[in-house]
Amino acid sequence: MVRLGVRRRLRVWFDGTMDRGTPALIGWLGLASLVLITVVTGLAMLFAADDTARDGGWSAVLWRSVLRTLDPGTMGADGGSSFYLALMLLVTIGGIFLVSSLIGVLTTGLNDAITNLRKGRSQVTVQGHIVVLGWSDQVFTVVGELAAANRGSRRSTVVVLADRDKVEMEDQIRARVGDTGRTRVVCRSGSPLKRSDLDLVNLDTARAVMVLSPTGDDPDIDVIKVLLLLNNRPWPSARPHVVAAVQESANVAAAKLAAGKHALVIDADDIAVRMVVQSHRQSGLSTVCTDLLDFAGNEIYIRPEPTLAGRSYGDVLGAFEAGSPIGLRRADGTIAVNPPTDTVLGTGDEVILVAEDDLLIELAADPARVHADAIVLVPDTKVAPDRTLVVGWNSRADRVLDLLDRFAEPGSAVDVAAPLPPEEALAASRENLTVGYQRCQPTSRRDLERMELGGYQHIIVLSDDSAAPDHADDRTLVTLLHLRDIEVNLGEPYSIVTEMNDDGNREVAQVTKADDFVVSARLISLLMTQLAENRHLYEVFADLFDASGAEIHLKPAADYVQPGAEVTFATVVESARRRGESAIGYRSHDNADQPPFYGVMLNPRRSSLVRLDAGDSVIVIATD
Repeated sequence: MVRLGVRRRLRVWFDGTMDRGTPALIGWLGLASLVLITVVTGLAMLFAADDTARDGGWSAVLWRSVLRTLDPGTMGADGGSSFYLALMLLVTIGGIFLVSSLIGVLTTGLNDAITNLRKGRSQVTVQGHIVVLGWSDQVFTVVGELAAANRGSRRSTVVVLADRDKVEMEDQIRARVGDTGRTRVVCRSGSPLKRSDLDLVNLDTARAVMVLSPTGDDPDIDVIKVLLLLNNRPWPSARPHVVAAVQESANVAAAKLAAGKHALVIDADDIAVRMVVQSHRQSGLSTVCTDLLDFAGNEIYIRPEPTLAGRSYGDVLGAFEAGSPIGLRRADGTIAVNPPTDTVLGTGDEVILVAEDDLLIELAADPARVHADAIVLVPDTKVAPDRTLVVGWNSRADRVLDLLDRFAEPGSAVDVAAPLPPEEALAASRENLTVGYQRCQPTSRRDLERMELGGYQHIIVLSDDSAAPDHADDRTLVTLLHLRDIEVNLGEPYSIVTEMNDDGNREVAQVTKADDFVVSARLISLLMTQLAENRHLYEVFADLFDASGAEIHLKPAADYVQPGAEVTFATVVESARRRGESAIGYRSHDNADQPPFYGVMLNPRRSSLVRLDAGDSVIVIATD
């Protein structure tokens, strides 16, 4: 019984060592080789002493036995008694089995290691990186923009954690984004909804964390869960700032509560609705916003200018040769976008500017010439009620109508053209709008012609969110072609603004010559990337996208300078200043359908000469 107990304990101990994997197997094989070589050498010394002495003694026999286990051919040079040769044959055959087993163990262990690496389950060790949690089409825009933002850095790292295959993620990023320059992209396989998987991306040393909305139903639930995990996670030191976007406005309050004070939560639905509504009267707005949000053109910078302390904001507007001021950041951190022109820049205050790069911002040595005789006096224009047609219906349409009602002149009308009547929207009472309905299949030419489109000034085409994004864009493209061709036949122009899901389809849709395309998913991705790089811009963008604050407007150039007059851009800035506005650029109507800028020119040099015609627009930051 005692012997059986010892055997069992030894068996349990042996099984335990084998469970340790490849290192334990290598150790046992090495031990077996050592025992074999030692026993054979001992037997040779005891029973074949003459042969051992002739071969150089026990140490030489021991070394040659090691060589025989590694290379069977070594035995070919052996000589001596039959017993001695039998011992050498024994160690050679034993070596064949042991070395073969060792090779097999090493091969298996190496394959397992490679497989684990391909699974992306190892912890990253980089520091100062940006973590992207989740996977959707937004990840390609985010990674591309982060690479563009850090093109001047010596080295930067983006770590993506998603519940997908690591190799598949890397291949898709490589195919969709291309060369990321000095930015290294690291992918890890794991669920952002699991605390243990979050440890794979080394959150403690990250400088920012971006939470992307996943595909599928109820994506906001996953975003809120991730925010809860991040907020309740123990942080050894200062935590990175977190940027997230929720798709439904009703979930914003819950997301902010889950995120805590260290996170920035974006209302993607609200921004998409505002872009659609504001663009239907100001074509080109989404292009301006894209230029400000991406890292390829102009961006928003916050810059200290001590030499301007004590001067009014009106003076600051004309103080730069390159760089367009849009507001001030006070010494206490508060933001004032397009403040009153008599606001004084205090000590410690900073200037918020639109510029191509912070290194290209340039104060004017001498103020640029202003052609005062070309400035148009503030026009006393009265906006008349108009008619707008909304083609299609989706989950954002109700809010589109609500916002249209806020901006519309009393007596304006909106007709909804959709397959089914939106009963609740038609029954709701509105202050400025009268809402009607016409049954229509958006892709049907016959239905569109029956609605007498010549009586509308604006048309909004909403994306069908009940269909797959690509198919919805295809349907939108057909609708746009019909609308534009009908306009040509009628000879009565109307503006067309449409939603698109994929920015790649925008260039294809240019043949329709629609006035503006709103790709809300891309805009949200760009905004999140900007905030990941600089969280202080949150208040600036919050003001720009808030209807109650200062917003981006494209206004008729004829309201600022004489049409056709050649003037410096400083003249446009001065004309806007007299209206309490900050001019940041203009849009040429003749180039409005020419990618990639679609006629938009931001931040021209103040001394540069421009000629604006009646159909062109001046881009300003204004409160109305």
